[in-house]
Amino acid sequence: MGAQALAVLGGVDILVNNLGGGDEFTLKGFLATSDALWAQSFEVNLFGTVRVTRRLLPSLLERGGSVVNVSSMSARLPGTGPIEYGAAKAALNAFGKALSEEFGPRGVRVNTVSPGPTRTGMWEDADGFGARLAEANGVEHRDFVAGVPTAMGMTTGRMVEPGEVAGVVAFLASHRAASVTGADYVVEGGGIKTV
Repeated sequence: MGAQALAVLGGVDILVNNLGGGDEFTLKGFLATSDALWAQSFEVNLFGTVRVTRRLLPSLLERGGSVVNVSSMSARLPGTGPIEYGAAKAALNAFGKALSEEFGPRGVRVNTVSPGPTRTGMWEDADGFGARLAEANGVEHRDFVAGVPTAMGMTTGRMVEPGEVAGVVAFLASHRAASVTGADYVVEGGGIKTV
C-alpha cells in the first residue's frame, strides 16, 4: 500500500492511519479470547499501522509531514469492548506517542484521535458489531444502538458523527496544528469521565 502511494503521489505529506476493528470477537471475556483473536486484533489495530508508517516515514521526513492515527476511546476505557481490541488500541496510542518523541525533533508531527461510538456501519449495519452486540444481549438492533450513548455515559446523549471525527483529523493534519504533537484528541461525546 505504501509503495503504491509513493509511486502515484511522488511522496506523502500526510498519513492518516484509519484502520481498525476485527471481524471476529467474543463477548465471553478474557478466558474465552483465544490467541488467534489476540493476534488478529493486534494485526488489524496495530501492526498494519506500524508497517504503513514505517514505509512512508522517509517521505514524511523529507516533507515535514504529519501522521494521525485513529484509535478508540477503548484505549482509555478497555472494559468497554472486547479485551483484545482495547489492548491493541492502547498499544496504538503508545506507538503514536513514541513516534512523536522520536520524529518530532525531525519535523514530523504524530497525533492520535480516539473516537467513541460513531454512527457508522460498524454500529448500524445488520451484520456489524452493533448488531452482534444487540443479539448477544437479546435486544432489537435499532433499540440497542439507540441506547449506546446512555450506556456509554456520553454527555451529548448521541453517537459521534463521522464528520466530527474527520474534522479533528483534518485539523491535526493541517499547518494550523503545527505545535500539536504527541496528543490524543478524544471525540467521544463526553464518555470518558477522567481528566
